[in-house]
Amino acid sequence: MSATTTEFQVTGMTCGHCEMSVREEVGEIAGVQVVEVSHETGLLSVSAEQGVDEAAVLAAVSEAGYSAVRV
Repeated sequence: MSATTTEFQVTGMTCGHCEMSVREEVGEIAGVQVVEVSHETGLLSVSAEQGVDEAAVLAAVSEAGYSAVRV
């Protein structure tokens, strides 16, 4: 079974520290395998074995201090 990848558009990130905050929060979600984030494009890509829990990702991004929507 391959991982499912879901992309989100994150607003408010301006630097590498912003990326790290989002990566750490989203990376703590159970089942998440890969988190890729870019403050330059605002894109967040999340891969998980059993599918991505969209609500959990949005909550984690919010916890990091940003907002996101699925794209």
